[in-house]
This record gives sequence, structure tokens and C-alpha cells, in this order.
Amino acid sequence: MKHLIAPSVLSCDFANIQRDVEMINNSEADWFHIDVMDGVFVPNISFGFPVLKAIKKHAKKTIDVHLMIVNPDQYVEEFAKSGADVLTVHYEACPHLHRTIQLIHSFGMKAAVALHPHTNVSVLENVIEDLDMVLIMSVNPGFGGQKFIDNAINKVKQTKALIERTNSNAIIEVDGGVNLETGKKLIDAGADVLVAGSFVFNSPNPNETITQLKEM
Repeated sequence: MKHLIAPSVLSCDFANIQRDVEMINNSEADWFHIDVMDGVFVPNISFGFPVLKAIKKHAKKTIDVHLMIVNPDQYVEEFAKSGADVLTVHYEACPHLHRTIQLIHSFGMKAAVALHPHTNVSVLENVIEDLDMVLIMSVNPGFGGQKFIDNAINKVKQTKALIERTNSNAIIEVDGGVNLETGKKLIDAGADVLVAGSFVFNSPNPNETITQLKEM
């Protein structure tokens, strides 16, 4: 499959969020990536259900929600009702990971699991066949604009090998420090979806930047 681009709404202009949503609608981007942070699991707080619902009202593309929160299970149903198409939880936040994956699927969403930079891909060995996507964090989660962690490229390769060995249908997403240079390396390593926040929204022409990422 041709790689997908998922601009991170966390980096948009919150005072003009509808404008930026329309920009993504009209661009070559494939997904909206929405980061939800609780200030407990990660040292930052972002938006919740009202903002997600507002984005959903205008978005014409897949809504990819990345939960960086403790006890995500209690909110799965509400995220489904708020418009999430893909729901990502962190391995590190889910003591009963298989149950959480089943719960996400039960509400009609695709299920994904994210891994911190320090977490080994091998922890997914027993759930990879149940997953729709694996999210490799290439920065420490919590803030945009961080420097890319080079080992993420190796983790993408390891994840790709695990997927192929188990005949899983999961795809690979990467989030953090993505630009034209790191994005190309990630795609070559086997990544399917690139999340880009600061690189898109801090550029002079976000629409053109999305096109450049898509055409790599």
C-alpha cells in the first residue's frame, strides 16, 4: 500500500481549528491524528471529547485517535461515540491488553497499540494477530516538536518482521519528529502511516508540505 499521512491536530492553530481541519480535508492527507493526553500518563494535557466531536463534524477523513491516558478502557465507548475510527492505546497503560483490544473492536473501531521508545517490540508477540495497527513512538510521548529518536527505524523493521512472521494484517504507524528526511527512512524500513505535526503546521505552506510527505 502507498504510505498514509496523518497530520497531528495537536500542532494546529487552536484559534482556527475549523480552518485547519478544512485544510486537511482539502489536502492529500489521509487521516486526522488526534492526541488525547491526561497529564498523568504523560506530562501534558490536551483536548477531550468536545473538541473531538467538533473535529468529527467537519472532518471528511479517517479519525485516528491516540490515547496517552491511564485506564483507557473506561473511555473506549465514549471515544467510539465521539467519532474515532482508529483507537490507539499504550501498551504501558494496559495491564489487560488483550481485553482492551477486544473492547475497542466491540465498538466497531480499529484497534492499535503504541509503544514508548524504550519498550521492546517483542511485547506484542501474543497480540499482534489481533491488532489493526502498531504505533511506534519516535519521541517520548507528551509534547510536539521533539527530536527524532533514530532507534525508531530499527523498531519499525522489527515490527515489520513480527507482522510478516505471524501473518498479521497490522500496519505500522510512526509518530514523532517526522519530516522529509526521517519520513523517507521510516517508509524504507516498512512504515505505512506517518504522523506529522510541527513539521506540517509550522511550515509556510502546510498543504504543500503534506503533498511532499505523501510523494516521498
